[in-house]
Amino acid sequence: MSEKRNFSIRNFGPSDRDAVRRLCCDTGFLGNPIDPVFEDRTLFADFLTGYYTDWEPESAFVLEVNGEVKGYLLGSRRPFRQQCYNIYQNVVLFFRALAHYASYNAASRRFVHWILMHGWREVPAAPRRAAHFHINLLPEARNVATTRALMDAYLKYLHENGVKRVYGQMVTFESRRGAKMFERYGFRVLNRAEISKYKWLHPEPVFLCTVIKNLDENSQLYAK
Repeated sequence: MSEKRNFSIRNFGPSDRDAVRRLCCDTGFLGNPIDPVFEDRTLFADFLTGYYTDWEPESAFVLEVNGEVKGYLLGSRRPFRQQCYNIYQNVVLFFRALAHYASYNAASRRFVHWILMHGWREVPAAPRRAAHFHINLLPEARNVATTRALMDAYLKYLHENGVKRVYGQMVTFESRRGAKMFERYGFRVLNRAEISKYKWLHPEPVFLCTVIKNLDENSQLYAK
């Protein structure tokens, strides 16, 4: 228990980039390493973290436990710039995946197939003119106190910069509380859709859930 209490939240710095990318891959498969699903860690980390660490690092925060990065919250308060970047990034990553496709194992090819054939249909719609966040913690650091500290730091940052709305998308399934935890912070569920990309490894239904928060309605930034 003492290890869980010995944590701190701070702004992301350039020296945290490698740790964030590694953590992204170590939790990419329902909180576990992404490797059984997709072997190309570089491409996976580029897709999920590249914009935040390289183009809007001022909106990112890291969780340190005993001096080691054990979690992060990557955020964006410039939705239009992020959407433009995503269009460019998707094209670049597509051709990179195509170039390596022949050397990928069967699991990685299956993942690429899902992205091309089903991903665009299964991923629920997200607000276009709202701030955004992506949060991830290693299992040993994942608890209410650390999650709340990361969220409080980010929501305070948004409030100080005049942001009115923020949303996030997270994977939820039976063994995780998922979106219910974010209701403590005044978020409401906007939509939820079942995704099939893990079905061959994880038969339990998996959902991608969009939650949104109006910062004007809760000036304290967290639920009472």
